[in-house]
Amino acid sequence: MTDSAPLREAFAQVRTEVGKAVVGQDGAVTGILIALLAGGHVLLEGVPGVAKTLLVRTLSQTLNLQTRRVQFTPDLMPGDITGSVVFDPKSGEFEFREGPVFTNILLADEINRTPPKTQSALLEAMEERQVSADGVTRALPEPFLVAATQNPIEYEGTYTLPEAQLDRFLVKLVLELPERDHETEMLARHAAGFNPRDLDAAGVRPVLDAAGLAAAQADVRTVTVAPEVLGYAVDLARATRQSPSVRLGVSPRGTTALLSAARAWAWLTGSSGVTPDHIQAMAIPVLRHRIQLRPEAELEGVAADSVLRSILQQVQVPI
Repeated sequence: MTDSAPLREAFAQVRTEVGKAVVGQDGAVTGILIALLAGGHVLLEGVPGVAKTLLVRTLSQTLNLQTRRVQFTPDLMPGDITGSVVFDPKSGEFEFREGPVFTNILLADEINRTPPKTQSALLEAMEERQVSADGVTRALPEPFLVAATQNPIEYEGTYTLPEAQLDRFLVKLVLELPERDHETEMLARHAAGFNPRDLDAAGVRPVLDAAGLAAAQADVRTVTVAPEVLGYAVDLARATRQSPSVRLGVSPRGTTALLSAARAWAWLTGSSGVTPDHIQAMAIPVLRHRIQLRPEAELEGVAADSVLRSILQQVQVPI
């Protein structure tokens, strides 16, 4: 049986290392770690300049995982992400050239700046951990995580992500502008010579690897869930389908995602079982991108987060 304590300590050290480069985004760090532990993907939303890309790069360095970055643009093609079959004039044969998706962490930067056709190129990779081309299926490395960043949809030149793809992200994390103290500390670091392109100089070091992450993922799956807690997660999902402000509620895949994230959060906090508190803590980041509001609710300024908070207050919590 895996000894959980050293693994949890390693994840605590990951936070410390990330803090050497990123200031004031503790919630986002936790969210990405939960996604890694649960084997899911993460969508990071925020205005340009709030360290979305730096956060992912720093985390990948502390976990000693291979990372590739794709800048999504309007002219990006699906094959630019997954790879394509090309003719090799030297050998006279067609061969498959792997795209950047063949990595441990794929940083899909500004994913909503490219049309839905290219956005959807990631669907098979995210769901099946494989890429199919020319009749051949190729497995992706383990672990595999898509960390996609997007600008708020009100920004010019953005496209809404397809519903099917949104549902494949375990969590959607919103990165807000930093508080004054955090922004002052960030500026002080830059004044002292901090270079976000040189994480080694900042002292960021690896504290885990793929094997350690796999052991932690296996340990997370041993976290128990009582029947009444399972029922509570189902009740929350069903409540979204009955809300007068919601046109499309949480699907069964969303309920499963909520359980997976709550298990990972329970493990990180040292609990051997999932409690309603763990479900509540993960409800908004896991479900906020899985519900569609009615047009009249949007016109009234209703937000998905406020609908979910209301549901959390209304649904009876098991004792």
